[in-house]
This record gives sequence, C-alpha cells and structure tokens, in this order.
Amino acid sequence: MLCSICQEREATVHLTNITGDKVQKVDLCEECAKSKGMNDPAGFSFADELLGLGASQEIEQAGGEKGLQCPVCGFAQSDFKKAGRLGCAECYQTFAEPMKGLLKTMHKRARHVGKVPESLRQSCDLSVELKQLQQKLAKAIALENFEEAAVLRDEIKQTTAQLSQRAANRPV
Repeated sequence: MLCSICQEREATVHLTNITGDKVQKVDLCEECAKSKGMNDPAGFSFADELLGLGASQEIEQAGGEKGLQCPVCGFAQSDFKKAGRLGCAECYQTFAEPMKGLLKTMHKRARHVGKVPESLRQSCDLSVELKQLQQKLAKAIALENFEEAAVLRDEIKQTTAQLSQRAANRPV
C-alpha cells in the first residue's frame, strides 16, 4: 500500500480516525510520518488531525515563510498547528487570511452566520429586501425612471405589509 501523501513509498504507519459512524484511514510512509511529527506526539499538527493532512502546510503557505505571530499574545502559527485553537481575540484578525481557506473547508463559509429561528430569519430577509428596494427606488427616481419607480413602490408596500404581518404574529 502506498503512502497517502507522497504516493511513492510503501506505507508503514497506519492511522484510523473513527468519528461516529465515519471511518477515515490514512497510510503514511516512514518519512512522511516523521515529517508530520508522528514519532513525536507533541509535534503532530492538531490542525492536520482536525482538518486533514496537509492543512498545517496550507496555513503556513498562506501566512508566509516565517509564519505570523499575534502582536498581543505572541501566539504563532506553529502554536495553532499544535493546539488547534487561537490564543486571544486579536489572533482572529492576525490569522484571518491563512485561516480563510480552512474555514471554508470546515464550515462551507468563511464567515460565521450562526443559527437563527426560521421566523426571525425570514423577517431579517424581508428587512434586507426592503432596504434594497428603497435604494433601487431612490436610484430610479434620480434617473427619472418613473415606471420602474412605480413598480418598486408597489413592491415596497407589499414587503412592508409582510413585515407588519410577521411583527403582529410574533409572540411577545
């Protein structure tokens, strides 16, 4: 069996990660295992373990050769690779670029949007839509496109009515 990383040498180190009902197997040659710190458990990258092999290299490449370091707490990229977490609030700004790709891989987005009850999410969506319609209306009026402005005015009335109805039905 060939090494999962280099695809050249015979795999001698076999890792199995079982999470729930998912089984992930990684087979490494001795050289790749050493480069991943498998002979030193403290040297093994927690980022690789959590995000897949090669994740720590992706962080390093995105952050430059010397690696980033937080100006507030002194936390370095190598610390993140080992611990799998950041040191302080400023670390999120410092390591934003290198982690963007990893976050997309983990969460399908680079920006956390959280969870919102469906009814509230729909109300928020309507509010955003209302603001966009109002901006379009202002632009249409400025361009003296009164036909489009009339259509937008009607859409604004309808959206406002929907928002009012949701607000009236919302429990106190």
